[in-house]
Amino acid sequence: MNYTRELAEFTANVSYDKIPKTSIEKAKLCLVDYIANVYGSLKLEAVQKVIDFMTSINQGGFSSVLGTKLSTNMTIAAFINGTTAEAIEAQDGVRFGGNHPASAIMPVALTLGEYLYSSGKKVIEAVIAGYEAANRIAASMHPFHTLSGFLPTGTCGTFGAAAAAAKLMGLDSRKTLDALGNAGYILPISMAEHLMGGHAIKIVQGGQAASAGIIAAGLASHGIEGFPKVLEGSDLKGGFTQITSKAEPKLERITEGLGSHYTIEDVYIKPFTACRHTHGSIQAALEILQESDFKIEDIESIDVFTYGVAALAVGRNMSPDFSFVSAQFSIPYTLSAALIAGQFGPEQLLNSSINNPETISLSRKVHVIADDELNKIYPDKTASRVEISLKSGKKLIRQIDIPKGDPRNPMNLQEITAKMQLFSGKPEAECSKIADTAMNIETLKDIRRLVTMIKGGSRH
Repeated sequence: MNYTRELAEFTANVSYDKIPKTSIEKAKLCLVDYIANVYGSLKLEAVQKVIDFMTSINQGGFSSVLGTKLSTNMTIAAFINGTTAEAIEAQDGVRFGGNHPASAIMPVALTLGEYLYSSGKKVIEAVIAGYEAANRIAASMHPFHTLSGFLPTGTCGTFGAAAAAAKLMGLDSRKTLDALGNAGYILPISMAEHLMGGHAIKIVQGGQAASAGIIAAGLASHGIEGFPKVLEGSDLKGGFTQITSKAEPKLERITEGLGSHYTIEDVYIKPFTACRHTHGSIQAALEILQESDFKIEDIESIDVFTYGVAALAVGRNMSPDFSFVSAQFSIPYTLSAALIAGQFGPEQLLNSSINNPETISLSRKVHVIADDELNKIYPDKTASRVEISLKSGKKLIRQIDIPKGDPRNPMNLQEITAKMQLFSGKPEAECSKIADTAMNIETLKDIRRLVTMIKGGSRH
């Protein structure tokens, strides 16, 4: 079977009128959430540095750098708009793919949509096509793609970005196939080492994927052909899934239920600016804080019981060279910062929070423990139990089996809009207006109306 061709044919023929209403509704919620993340990411110094450099090489253009007054050329704008989707680690994701589709696909939908004067319905079609491509390819190699040293948001995300771009460009199935083939050749390696090492370059993977996806589809539109079996490969063993996974890929996941089950409905949305594996413990700690009367100095110790993958991936303690990327992947830090601030948002990724002596001191009292019982219910449930022992001898306990934002425990529009307000600092009325426009995107004849609303009032 030619899995690449079947996927290309499906994404090329995605039609708004045939997409289930539940999938359209979820796509809109993901769009509102993406906008919130853009605003939040602009608070990070590393993001400002990316914007400064990328706009310094601008050669003209009217594509919007979302959340700012800046305009640049299309591929640079997509790069920046993907970086701001990714940077604060509050982007949507898929558990059984390990990928974050919004980081690569939403920047294409809005940046290229703005460039082409696309309608809201066309943008929704592109989002759906992109999410299907990225999610299904990531699922076919999960978790071995990541265990082989790659981050699927950048790698698989580029295929999704190319599918979304091809849809907006109106490419037929043959040229969409070329777009996917081209994407496989120019996509970023997205080395997992950069994430695990806490290096700031990790934040650009969504931007690199978005920019590369637009280029891949653009080249296809001009007759540049790609390998038509780029996903499954040939006897030469050079296909994408063959060279980026230490285990045999499950290619049937690429086409299984294609057209009957839309993977965007499997997407979770994050309330916190940290790796999803930390969310159960953050949520548990905040619920204890809200319901109990104690002070930070009353805490003797904190035990976090969680599943093995979480203990391994985000159980690390704070160190002298701790970066904001490291902070996003540390239960001791995220839980401590959340207890001190009463929340975990963009502000908790700033140096003032990371270097706060009170946070550092509390984090040393946090112990992350891989729990056999919680491991038994993983991956169906990503459960964490927080036990806060007070100096008085009292113990405060809370377990979260399914963290907020999971499709089984979803965030609604009001909660996502509140997230936008928290992350942006904008008035409630302005955030509600942006969210309402996004939720009625199908009525827009030109997506530039929404893009103009998202653009901010500062240079950055």
